[in-house]
Amino acid sequence: MASNLDMECAKLGAQLGGPRDEKTLTDALSVLEEQGVYAFFLYLSQKNDRRQVVDLCRNFLKDHLPGGFGANNDDAFKATQGIAGDIDKLLLARDLLRQSLIYGRYHAKARASSGGNQ
Repeated sequence: MASNLDMECAKLGAQLGGPRDEKTLTDALSVLEEQGVYAFFLYLSQKNDRRQVVDLCRNFLKDHLPGGFGANNDDAFKATQGIAGDIDKLLLARDLLRQSLIYGRYHAKARASSGGNQ
């Protein structure tokens, strides 16, 4: 597990935040905060062009949650069920995703205002 999770969230945010992604990241953040981790993955999975975001977030949680985030072939429902029994792990997953999305929004804004060069 990384020693500085905030920095790891910033790295993920940089990968997520393209110049045209601010609205999607804002919407995903709203879903995450209002409905939870599973709804977040479900929301992004139904968007055909956001499969990469789902994969990045799942891999991030696999690498940074104690005990990982499901097996490689688990869908988001099974992976979320796996951590749902441990409220601390579920809340940590939510917090890590939230912080990554916030950083992603900042990166998206910066890239949009600079013409996509950051």
